[in-house]
Amino acid sequence: MPDEDREDREGRDQRAGAEAREAAQADSQAGSQAGSQDDARESEAERRRRRAQFLRELNEAKALRERVKPRQARAARMRQQMRMRTFRW
Repeated sequence: MPDEDREDREGRDQRAGAEAREAAQADSQAGSQAGSQDDARESEAERRRRRAQFLRELNEAKALRERVKPRQARAARMRQQMRMRTFRW
């Protein structure tokens, strides 16, 4: 079981790294093109698609963590709630 968790984490880390590289590459391409509005809209749409995909995967990972380790997930939720309660605007 712990090996599977580690593999899952490593897989997520690799995906996050790949997404970061893709984002950096897209940013550099967008910066080098720095031309028409169509390119800017397209890169913005692509960034939104990547962000939506990332958020979907993040929610899926959180749901999986909650199912696999309910006690730790509950403790994490409580810590987050305490952080939000003590946050000063």
